[in-house]
Amino acid sequence: KLDTEKKWNYDEFLKNIDIVVMGKNCYDQNFHNDFKDKKVYVAISKILQDHDNIHFINRDVCKVIEEEREKEGKDIFLFGGGGLVDNFIKSDIIDEYIIGIIPTILGKGRPLFFGNNPKVDLHLDQYIMDNGIAILRYSKR
Repeated sequence: KLDTEKKWNYDEFLKNIDIVVMGKNCYDQNFHNDFKDKKVYVAISKILQDHDNIHFINRDVCKVIEEEREKEGKDIFLFGGGGLVDNFIKSDIIDEYIIGIIPTILGKGRPLFFGNNPKVDLHLDQYIMDNGIAILRYSKR
């Protein structure tokens, strides 16, 4: 069996997060409801009224998050797919990549990383295998 002794603990991971950033698709699927105790930024193209812990950003999301990074606090979680992550890769403001690989072939889908991104050299800091699911934790070299 390939499973590692250490297991991925999502709840423990979330304890070190105080800001979550997501795109419109994740928001529309109500994923923001999973983060009621976090500050949630939603990157969106139209102007919407902030409510509760939800803050809509219809301008440069990377600039807003850069300002948040300068404040005292915990980690920031990019919760979304390639469309959201692409902006942050191009702005070179991702400190750590945590990538989960689930052994399912969908036959279609969206890429996690879009084209025309700069080369980012990564170092594998940790891997966890649990029931065929791989969690890979990378830092920039």
